[in-house]
Amino acid sequence: MEEHDTIEESSVRLVGSSGSGSDSRWVDGAELDLESLSLSLLTGNEGREGYGSMRRRLVKKPKRVDSLDGEAMEIAGAHGHHSKDQTMWHTIALAFQTLGVVYGDMGTSPLYVFSDVFSKVSIESDVDILGALSLVMYTIALLPLAKYVFVVLKANDNGEGGTFALYSLICRYANVNLLPNRQAADEYISSFRLKLPTPELERALNIKETLERRSSLKTLLLLLVLMGTSMIIGDGILTPAISVMSATSGLKGEIEGFGTSAVVIISIFMLVALFSIQQFGTGKVGFMFAPVLALWFFSLGSIGIYNLVKHDITVLRALNPAYIYFFFKKNSKDAWSALGGCVLCITGAEAMFADLGHFSVRAIQIAFTCVVFPCLLLAYMGQAAYLMKHPDSAERIFYDSVPDALFWPVFVIATLAAMIASQAMISATFSCVKQSMALGCFPRLKIIHTSRRQMGQIYIPVMNWFLMIMCILVVAIFQSTTDIANAYGIAEVGVMIVSTTLVTLVMLLIWQTNLFLAVFFPLVFGSVELIYLSAVLSKIKEGGWLPLAFAACFLSVMYTWNYGSVLKYRSEVRGKISMDLMHELGLTLGTERVPGIGLLYNELVQGIPSSFGQFLLGLPAIHSTIVFVCIKYVPVPVVPKEERFLFRRLCPKDYHMFRCVARYGYKDVRKEDHRAFEQLLAESLEKFLRKEALDLALEGSMNELDFDSVSLLRSRNSGPPPAGGGNGDLRIPLMHDQRLEEAGTSTSEEAASALPSGLMSLDEDPSLEYELSALREAMDSGFTYMLAHGEVRAKKNSFFFKKLVINYFYGFLRRNCRAGAANMRVPHMNIIRVGMTYMV
Repeated sequence: MEEHDTIEESSVRLVGSSGSGSDSRWVDGAELDLESLSLSLLTGNEGREGYGSMRRRLVKKPKRVDSLDGEAMEIAGAHGHHSKDQTMWHTIALAFQTLGVVYGDMGTSPLYVFSDVFSKVSIESDVDILGALSLVMYTIALLPLAKYVFVVLKANDNGEGGTFALYSLICRYANVNLLPNRQAADEYISSFRLKLPTPELERALNIKETLERRSSLKTLLLLLVLMGTSMIIGDGILTPAISVMSATSGLKGEIEGFGTSAVVIISIFMLVALFSIQQFGTGKVGFMFAPVLALWFFSLGSIGIYNLVKHDITVLRALNPAYIYFFFKKNSKDAWSALGGCVLCITGAEAMFADLGHFSVRAIQIAFTCVVFPCLLLAYMGQAAYLMKHPDSAERIFYDSVPDALFWPVFVIATLAAMIASQAMISATFSCVKQSMALGCFPRLKIIHTSRRQMGQIYIPVMNWFLMIMCILVVAIFQSTTDIANAYGIAEVGVMIVSTTLVTLVMLLIWQTNLFLAVFFPLVFGSVELIYLSAVLSKIKEGGWLPLAFAACFLSVMYTWNYGSVLKYRSEVRGKISMDLMHELGLTLGTERVPGIGLLYNELVQGIPSSFGQFLLGLPAIHSTIVFVCIKYVPVPVVPKEERFLFRRLCPKDYHMFRCVARYGYKDVRKEDHRAFEQLLAESLEKFLRKEALDLALEGSMNELDFDSVSLLRSRNSGPPPAGGGNGDLRIPLMHDQRLEEAGTSTSEEAASALPSGLMSLDEDPSLEYELSALREAMDSGFTYMLAHGEVRAKKNSFFFKKLVINYFYGFLRRNCRAGAANMRVPHMNIIRVGMTYMV
């Protein structure tokens, strides 16, 4: 099977909708005649797709008339997604919200960083304290500030962040997606935003062609993305556990008899409360949490300044990175082990990128540089100053450094902040799961959109309760923040390494950055992350195995789902039925055409699915109008609603069969009300038929390129086909008037005269009005959803492992994921199912 499918149907070319309707001028000044446009769409060069025709790539297509969107219009601002940070006040408000969602995890790290570091290194001199402080300060400055704020955030996919957003961005420039349903027409979606050519274009082309040519590189890239996503989900489990336990452990030194069991019990109650409020949405949670985190950061900064002034302001010497060298020289192996605790100061840094879709780049940058970064530095400096005078307080450094009069207020704020800290990775987990579902790498789950203003704010009930159960188990089993910290570091560093790799590929392939800068980025940041990775991997036996186990489980689920989905799609492509076979079935079986519209859902972007053949074999009649609906996700966050659907005529006009490719971005909202969907689909189909007739009238002398277009012209010239051939032939016009059959009329003039007078116009094609009348008759008869209930089985000659994965693991996931009918919310009486078995 060819890896890149091509469109068999004729794509009707649409002229500009403004003015007289014959303007073919493009908005940015470039001009293309309609014939050259059709050639570029129908005969694109597969080997250089996306780069092959630079002029075609850079022009902007007029808004399509043959599109509709029944879901995105329910969310205000769906089309203007990128205008969310237009005003300064709105940006400041978003920056305030980020304190409660994005930075809670990093903000609570002073609770446990130094206590973990000095559990590996004993304090014997000032070098130990200054070296550890210098490590923490430069780690925060190098990775969250330099890497994420100034570089990684700019690698967003039209405002979306996370590993899958980077993967989507790469898939847009290079055809590396394993699901072979890419179309040339997808490049004309306005949100593709392909980059202008630069002198480094040749290098980017070479990388692109290498990725597209070698399937092993495609698989490796996908596995890397899935691994990063699995690590983020693992973070969503470990973050609440360590944050909540670190806060409640402060009571052990203040209340007599308050031991480890009490800490565990209180932590579990707090976790249940935290996950119970997720259903109210990120926006409400953010506004509720943001004031608390703002007070928390203010407390950190104030207490830090107090300790600096009171105890030892000379710790500012740690700004000299030479103390890092002295620290390692003095402690050697123990210093290397202490890196695992040091890395905890940047926990949650990945949330800055993963939660980007909930907010905006500018809001996250403002919050970090103006609030988070200075307050964290002051907090760590204050703790180091306290340790200079009280080195025995390393185990409870945070609470011991708090003035006695402020202990209980700070404890309450710290406890609330620890609960809030978990919000960053919980929101990031929801975003990553949503993106992976859209790109075919995660079983379908119920998604609740909690905001009508911010499309990225979602809630996934199944994942929420799963995370809660896992967090409770982690707290109950480990009962120690030290062991959880060992696990936490591996997950955090693993995600960072994946992000560094993907951003480097983006710099080479998409940004076309100077080679020196493209090498400098992974050389600096990647080296630091690998050093940290080597330190945290030494803790595998002490709890580090936990995130690896989580990552392995989620990686298995995601890769199995993607692997099975790709094999199922390829099986459907191989099983496509030809036009001749369909015609033969219609004649042999005597299939009747009855009024109504049948919507047959399938995954093919071209050809007739085999499930339709099963419907022909099993049903004595089919609907007078058949629309093959393909729900397709393209590698962009949002598809503008006027570019959502593409209609094409699938067969000659006599058959009245159409293809509707519904294109969604991985962030698009699908809140489908079937009645609104049906109404908009019918209206869009009517617009398509009118534009088709107008287009053919304007370009009647143009030689068409394929069979379907020739059939369109012949049908137009000959008018409506005769109606006297009986109702059992698929060649009969789909929506011919039953009154014509009873009267025995067969000429096009008589057919036209039988139409309602309000539908006829002297300057319009009679065949068009005949077809529109039939379409309205079918609409009055109602819609029926034709769905294939497919079972996927491995072929008998397959390897044992493939049979095990497909027949049992993938089969289990398919049986227990959310069904398509549930997503569409269609009444059961409007659904017809046919059983299919796909042998892969």
